[in-house]
Amino acid sequence: MKPGHLASIALAVVLLSIVVPARAATIQIIMDNLVVSPAETSAKVGDTIEWINKDVFAHTATAKNGDFDVMLPPKKSATFVLKKAGTVDYYCRYHPNMKATLKVAP
Repeated sequence: MKPGHLASIALAVVLLSIVVPARAATIQIIMDNLVVSPAETSAKVGDTIEWINKDVFAHTATAKNGDFDVMLPPKKSATFVLKKAGTVDYYCRYHPNMKATLKVAP
């Protein structure tokens, strides 16, 4: 191996890691039998939350702070991309006992 060859490879690896953005995750939250599971979820800004309603009646994922209000028809799912960091408590407007928390990191 020629001198400097290893340095070129190392530089290429560093540049690739800078150019390629981290992949955002899709996090699934299940609504079933009037329960949100998991009740506490950690995510990052840019991640997508996918709520899956397995019940035979509609639910919502309604943030107490107004960040989102997602409608979930029976046996359907819906998604929301997280736009800001913070802790968000949310609930179902139709079934207020269905509560959960999202902890969103920057």
